[in-house]
Amino acid sequence: MAKKGKGRNISGWVIVDKPAGVNSTAVVGKVRWAFDAAKAGHAGTLDPAATGVLAVALGEATKTIPYITDALKCYRFTVRFGASTNTDDAEGTVLESRPQRPTTEQITTALAPFRGDIMQVPPQVSAVKIDGERAYDLAREGSTFEIAARPLWVESLELIAHLDADHAVLEMVCGKGGYVRSIARDLGLALGCLAHVATLRRVWSGPFDAEMGLSMEQLQDMARTPELDAHLRPIAEGLRDLPELPASAQGAQKLRNGNPGMVMSSDVDYGDEAWASYQGQPVAVGIYKAGELHPTRVFNT
Repeated sequence: MAKKGKGRNISGWVIVDKPAGVNSTAVVGKVRWAFDAAKAGHAGTLDPAATGVLAVALGEATKTIPYITDALKCYRFTVRFGASTNTDDAEGTVLESRPQRPTTEQITTALAPFRGDIMQVPPQVSAVKIDGERAYDLAREGSTFEIAARPLWVESLELIAHLDADHAVLEMVCGKGGYVRSIARDLGLALGCLAHVATLRRVWSGPFDAEMGLSMEQLQDMARTPELDAHLRPIAEGLRDLPELPASAQGAQKLRNGNPGMVMSSDVDYGDEAWASYQGQPVAVGIYKAGELHPTRVFNT
């Protein structure tokens, strides 16, 4: 995910409010260019047609990407009833249409089985690997294949508005690996009317909210300026879900060398994952054991 090359050794998080019509890789490339950064990556792909939070990590912040990828995320999306498509969204070709349309009560009732621990089959056009190849590549080739169901935690799934007979707006908070397109597809099957995603927006991802995001136009206008650098967010924001353990100068030095280092006492349990800081900067992520942090990731800050 992360790329390294010529550029500044600059580190931190950049939040972009991704527009429709551009893929996530292109957004990362734009951010990297605008900041003249040597290294960049992102925490969670959005489909080209989707909008909303795309969290881009620069430099040392790329080491915290897994913690944003694993965090809960919120999606608001519009479901179009009455037709299935080969991509499970409006970008695809209609496979089948049906005249039935659900009532508000039917939609609300049908949502219940999609909450909590569920099993979900990713879309045929997805980045899931099948025998080493991406599903979307196999689909474009016309290959026939099956994708195994995968576990997903759905924190909440609510009907926000039943706009008309054909459309409803839903909001879902879920864990890692959730496919909104699969939710829409399976909801349509459960209701007997078929369905697909018409619009999709990621409202927030872990600690990052769409409202704090830069637009592509802002990235262009402020590129390579101190004004843009002011929008760089601290590396530590990617570690917000982990407890922070302040380290002494000696402990910080040991941690930076990849060795266990002393941290201040806390209520963190033995064996818990945490991160150590020194003078407000992240030093390492690791496992807490009896007053020491045993590093698994070290930051060059």
